[in-house]
Amino acid sequence: MLGNFDQTATPTANAAEWIKDTNEASFMADVVEASQQVPVIVDFWAPWCGPCKTLGPALEAAVTAAKGKVRMVKINVDENQALAGQMRVQSIPTVYAFHEGRPVDAFQGALAPSEIKAFVDKLAALADDGGLEAALEEADAMLAEGAATDAAEVFAAILGEEPENAAALGGLARAHIAIGTLDQAEALLANAPAAIANAPELDAARAQLELARQASEAGPVEELRTALEAEPDNHQLRFDLANALHASGDVEGAIDLLLDLFRRDREWNDAAAKAQLFTIFDALQPTDPLAQKGRRRLSSMIFA
Repeated sequence: MLGNFDQTATPTANAAEWIKDTNEASFMADVVEASQQVPVIVDFWAPWCGPCKTLGPALEAAVTAAKGKVRMVKINVDENQALAGQMRVQSIPTVYAFHEGRPVDAFQGALAPSEIKAFVDKLAALADDGGLEAALEEADAMLAEGAATDAAEVFAAILGEEPENAAALGGLARAHIAIGTLDQAEALLANAPAAIANAPELDAARAQLELARQASEAGPVEELRTALEAEPDNHQLRFDLANALHASGDVEGAIDLLLDLFRRDREWNDAAAKAQLFTIFDALQPTDPLAQKGRRRLSSMIFA
């Protein structure tokens, strides 16, 4: 199911087939699933936002000019606060671009018309990338299967063809994190080309790098668990145990403990539990069930 999008639309189709409003209930269908067929721009806006009144129509015009190669959905943050929270929208306008089920680009604030056109043109070109997308998928699969060295070689080869490929650079950094060469991963991220320095893939790799650094300092899980049982009100022990669980691969357990800590004292240690939760969520894919569920639970606590 792909919402109201007509994937067979012709270049002469009405622009309404390429641009629509959506909400939290339809986000998976209208954005994540639909982006498997064609890139989808997600515009987070609000009626009271001045820059949104300029950016929105400009984006719509560029999407219409692309004649079906790119789609656009608009999300009113006032009516979809939970979704905006899950996507970490901190100011508007915020724009994400999804392709093949995941975010591939993003920006905040207004852009010049030439920058908007370049943003849309870049997305439209994703459908014909000379096989790079397939290579990225292969490298991601290698990394998931534990073949980090092989994955690193593929990511590096892609960067040789396309130096500003954020997914490849983020993947190469993740591969180095998996290998354990954390300094090399940090250097890659620190020297990223300016055009992709703030891309979601690089932010995710930075979050993974931060968690990997913490993992090297995490204590033994069972010792921390025993200590916490003896001192159930010790917030530092609960935080340390969450880090140790994450380092051992128990991401869900770490999220549960940090949510419990946030529930007990959301301001402890300068809101460290909330910050750590966002680091873990950022390190996961936006479509990861653990990230989605965790963000919803955190949002329900924040807005309770």
